[in-house]
Amino acid sequence: MPQPEPPISQIAQLLDVPEDALRTLMVERRSAGDTTLVALTVTEAARRIGIGRTKLYEYVSSGEIASVKIGSLRRIPAEAVNDFLARRLSATDFGAAA
Repeated sequence: MPQPEPPISQIAQLLDVPEDALRTLMVERRSAGDTTLVALTVTEAARRIGIGRTKLYEYVSSGEIASVKIGSLRRIPAEAVNDFLARRLSATDFGAAA
């Protein structure tokens, strides 16, 4: 069940920071994710790439992106995300955008 949004204006006032600066920081932190993770869930990896889970599972099944099974869990090594994107870029990079 989603938690209600905290009273941002009250928190900003308590911290003695501008409310818009606090909101900006919160948005940045939500989108950044945990960059210290070594292995990502499929959902986390898909979010980093900007695709859906189903599409990422297709790439995992085809072997286009590396993954490991840890018990019953499927994990994507964080560097596999960068490797996958680098391979896709070099395969489709024609030198200039249209």
